[in-house]
Parts: sequence; C-alpha cells; structure tokens
Amino acid sequence: MTRAKDPLQIALEPLRAALIARARADADRLCADAETAGRELLAGAGEEAEALLAKARAQGETDAAAMFASEMDRARRSARGVVLAAQRAAYNELRQRAVTAVRGLLSDPARRARLATVLRSQLGDQAVIHEHSDGGIVAETSDGRSVDASIEKLVDNAVGELDLEQLWAVG
Repeated sequence: MTRAKDPLQIALEPLRAALIARARADADRLCADAETAGRELLAGAGEEAEALLAKARAQGETDAAAMFASEMDRARRSARGVVLAAQRAAYNELRQRAVTAVRGLLSDPARRARLATVLRSQLGDQAVIHEHSDGGIVAETSDGRSVDASIEKLVDNAVGELDLEQLWAVG
C-alpha cells in the first residue's frame, strides 16, 4: 500500500527542491571559493617560502664571505708569524756565524794587534787596550773616552749595516 502524500508536503516540494538546489549551489560555490583561497594561500606560502629561502641564501653567502675573510685574515697572520719566525731564526743564525767568524779572526795575534792599532788611531796613542770577556778588546783613554771592539759589538755593528729587508725580499 502506498501512502498518499500529504498536500502540504506536495505544496512544499518545489520550495524544498529550490532550497536543496540553492544549498548545493552555495556548497559548490563555497567549495570553489575554498579551493581558490587554498590555491592562493599555497601560492602565497610558496612565494613567501621562496623569499625566505632567497633571504636565507643571501644571509648564508654573507656569513660565508665574512667567515672566509676572517679565516683568510687568520691564515695571513699565521703565515706572517711563520715568516717572522723564519726570519728571526735566519737572523740569529747569521749573527751566531758572524760571532764565530770574528772570534776566529781575533784569535790570530796579528789581526788582534791590527785591531788595537785601529783603536789607538781613533783615540790616540795614549789609549789603553783591555781584553773584553767575549774575546774582543776595548780601548780607553784617561779622559773617559772609549771604543768597544768586543766581538758582540763588532758583530752588532756589521749586521746593523746590512740591508736585511733585501735578504727577505722574494723575487
């Protein structure tokens, strides 16, 4: 048995269909709007992510450049320290060899006498010659004038006259 439709239900059927159709259209429109908004949001997020990535990349490059410059400065300072240490070692070696050579030369009595003659010619014949503890000699006069010809002084004077910068020049 089929049940008869209520006249009120029959009368409301077009309204009900129109409301359902309108609800479906609103739902479709809302879904389409949501999809559009979602796409726009994703696109905006993608652009923002790319901008953040570009900014991070640029900051990373800046940081890397600063670190590289700092590391290069450190390396230059370290290299300069090595060069200075090598120059100091070479200078000390040169000076030590000069001391040894002068000591050897002054062990010859004729050379020692010649040096004493040179000192007397600077101060006068009245100059008194004294032995220096390092193997050289010193000449003194009664009026307080003196000439130091100690081995250390002779070497210092000789090395002081050298153009050491020319020794270190590369090329």
